[in-house]
Amino acid sequence: MNNYTSKNRHRYYLKAHLIFVCKYRKQLLKGDIDDTVKSCFSEESDNSKFGIDIMESDKDHIHLLISYSPDISITSTVRRSKQKSAHESGNNYSGFLTKHFWKEHTFWSDGYLCVLLERQILILLENILRAKADGIHGAVTK
Repeated sequence: MNNYTSKNRHRYYLKAHLIFVCKYRKQLLKGDIDDTVKSCFSEESDNSKFGIDIMESDKDHIHLLISYSPDISITSTVRRSKQKSAHESGNNYSGFLTKHFWKEHTFWSDGYLCVLLERQILILLENILRAKADGIHGAVTK
């Protein structure tokens, strides 16, 4: 039972793959904005009961592979993380973002993708995301 987390009377191994997309698929996750968003997610992870195992972004979306405990809600975790990152981005880059969103004070699209992962699929996904981070496209190891 390696990699399981033990608490008072239970053991668990809960992982989820989350994808958040920028509103209107705008390619905003570049440079400083990307760094700000990632630091917001990291701070939220430090202050909550979930951990970010892998975080990788493309220009218009971000992937998170998270570990979490059974007593938290993924929906509330997503809500807080998206709110914090949108707020920080809006404060730091309001001039740039108003060119893209006019009157809206938004950053993320309303929805998100959440996939709860089994161990074998998790290993495959970790390899894909790490290869992407290393700049190797299509490389998958078993």
